[in-house]
Amino acid sequence: MSALLHARRPRSARRRPFRPLAAIVPAVLLVLAVLLGTGGAANAHDELTGSNPAEGATVEVLPPTLELDFSNVPSGIGAQVQVLDEAGTDWADGPVSIVDRSASQPLRSGAPAGSYTVNWRVVSSDSHPIEGTFAFRTQQGSTTVPDAVSTAGPVDAQDAPDNETQAAGVSDFPWSIVLMIGVLVVIAVALAVTARRRLGAGRQ
Repeated sequence: MSALLHARRPRSARRRPFRPLAAIVPAVLLVLAVLLGTGGAANAHDELTGSNPAEGATVEVLPPTLELDFSNVPSGIGAQVQVLDEAGTDWADGPVSIVDRSASQPLRSGAPAGSYTVNWRVVSSDSHPIEGTFAFRTQQGSTTVPDAVSTAGPVDAQDAPDNETQAAGVSDFPWSIVLMIGVLVVIAVALAVTARRRLGAGRQ
């Protein structure tokens, strides 16, 4: 028996040096995979996939909003869009709005016909700023559209509250509250009667 034990010890001693090596190899491969993955993700910045108006397009008039579509959701911080006419006037109006993968830039009305240059700059989803430029043309100049609220007139604005107050006068009394109070009173009386009956039965 002792001879067999002494004979098996050298074999186990020979196998022990290979165990640390077998544990290190998967760990090294995992670290390399993580490093390669992060390196590839860092190089993949967001890209402009489309716009409205599109690059090189000819539209009838300058739209009320210019839209930019990206390959990923950009950050809303630091987003800037310029829409310059041939004279260098910027027709962008207000801040850029980003919803999902689209960035929208409101434009002022009254823009002339001609060529327009769009300069855009946003912060990519990987926190790196990206920018670009493209151009399009308009066939006609846009005109200022009158405000619908101002053209409604003071008569309509005064008539609406009168109609509302007349309609509201029918249902001014809070019937729902009265009904709720009545239900609560009935429940309280029923509970009191039940409690008295239980006390009387207990005394007997």
